[in-house]
Amino acid sequence: MLLSILIRQCEDTLCQVYPEREARQMVFSLLEHCLGTKPYTHIVNPQYQVSDEAVSGIMKSVERLSREEPLQYVTGQAWFYGRAFRVTPDVLIPRPETELLCREALQEASRRGIGEGADVLDLCTGSGCIAWTMALELHGCRVSAVDISDGALEVASSQDFCCEPPAFFKADVLRDNLFSGKKFDIILSNPPYVRDSEKALMKANVLDWEPSLALFVPDRDPLKFYKAISSHASNLLSDGGFGIVEINEALGEETLELFVKAGLKNVRLIHDLSSRPRFVFFSR
Repeated sequence: MLLSILIRQCEDTLCQVYPEREARQMVFSLLEHCLGTKPYTHIVNPQYQVSDEAVSGIMKSVERLSREEPLQYVTGQAWFYGRAFRVTPDVLIPRPETELLCREALQEASRRGIGEGADVLDLCTGSGCIAWTMALELHGCRVSAVDISDGALEVASSQDFCCEPPAFFKADVLRDNLFSGKKFDIILSNPPYVRDSEKALMKANVLDWEPSLALFVPDRDPLKFYKAISSHASNLLSDGGFGIVEINEALGEETLELFVKAGLKNVRLIHDLSSRPRFVFFSR
């Protein structure tokens, strides 16, 4: 089949579910993943042929997309900090906001002279995108990462990058006594923080496919992970160390106050590129 015809067929199917521009971008992304083509390949090479076998596989993927399954789960990968991470429905799809968390952490580490030999802790690691990014970007550091989900830990530990891999541990951040007697120079986390009442604001491709365990917290106790993390941080953070946690923008001041009450220093909000409170910074 000609690539141009395949593109049209894919778009016709997805335009029944998505706006035209979104559908077209999804098609080009899928074809680049499956065939290595670019959005202009069918223009510069009008006779580009796609094998019947490839067409069959691509149309099956398009059918999955038409059911609002995220493209990242269909392709099995998501880009984060310039790298392709393996993802499955056991883990959240890494978001650009979390890239900012890593960028802020690396800049702060540089300012403080934290580098080779540093110990880094990632709580609620999910796909491991934070843990692996720190291991890859902060050369010579030692990264430990924790999650309660066996599926998430399998995905995180299966990432294939050329560096000293993080050490992944199964633990419940809310209940377990973590790393007794050990100290960390950097503590990072992107824990669940979306309130159940906010589900109505979310799209089906998130609600129906991404793991609820990694997303939602009850309205009656929306800061339960931050209560636990601030307590862990007060025990585990080394002198001169720092931490950054991603937060619910609607609960910025309340989250900040938990880290102040835990006895941590220099507690402040960090805003994202849209000037929304997105992280809490703290240090010892």
